[in-house]
Amino acid sequence: MTGSGIGAAVTLLIADDDEVTRSGLRTLLAAQPGIEVVGEAADGVEAVEQARRLHPDVVLMDVRMPRRNGIEATRHLLAGATDPPKVVVITTFENDDYVTAALSAGAGGFVLKRRPVREIAEAVRVAAAGEAILFPAALRRLVAARPLDSAEALPRAALTGREEEVLRLMATGLSNPEIARSLTVSLETVKTHAGNVLTKLGAQNRTHAVVIAYESGLVVPGFTG
Repeated sequence: MTGSGIGAAVTLLIADDDEVTRSGLRTLLAAQPGIEVVGEAADGVEAVEQARRLHPDVVLMDVRMPRRNGIEATRHLLAGATDPPKVVVITTFENDDYVTAALSAGAGGFVLKRRPVREIAEAVRVAAAGEAILFPAALRRLVAARPLDSAEALPRAALTGREEEVLRLMATGLSNPEIARSLTVSLETVKTHAGNVLTKLGAQNRTHAVVIAYESGLVVPGFTG
């Protein structure tokens, strides 16, 4: 991916079926420091094609698109890929039914279209860095607004007590260094626990792991650590 070098700009593909929205996002985000918009897509099929051709670091993915929605596009992008882009869902409504499905499909987080462009840009940068879950407070509101009906369950017996602690802290939006300070352990220890959590849950990323934690009842909306 072209933005992987030290100091390199994060490369971004914008997928949205509304031409005015897509053009506006491109203009505004291209003006943000550290972001290079490398392409656009008008639907989910084109989003996958363009992502595979351009190899962006991040895809800003609308969920409601023709031909293939953002959920299916995310699944197609991530399925079997060795170095897939990070996906950030962009949506109009916090309680959009598509959002949790997109997160479960492997999207790294979501951001609302009405938020200031600097926040959308920060979501793109955070996703590219693979750091903490995006906007945990918004995720909690999303889960509270729409009771989840998922077949996924947290295999509690497979997680150690420390791994459950790490997962709960991940749900508050803490980064690995912040979790290490909270638990008074080394950063490498936290990375090991976090990696084990993702592996045992079969989670695509930290956000997906937290969605599973909410769906299973290990973490409840309103939990702050």
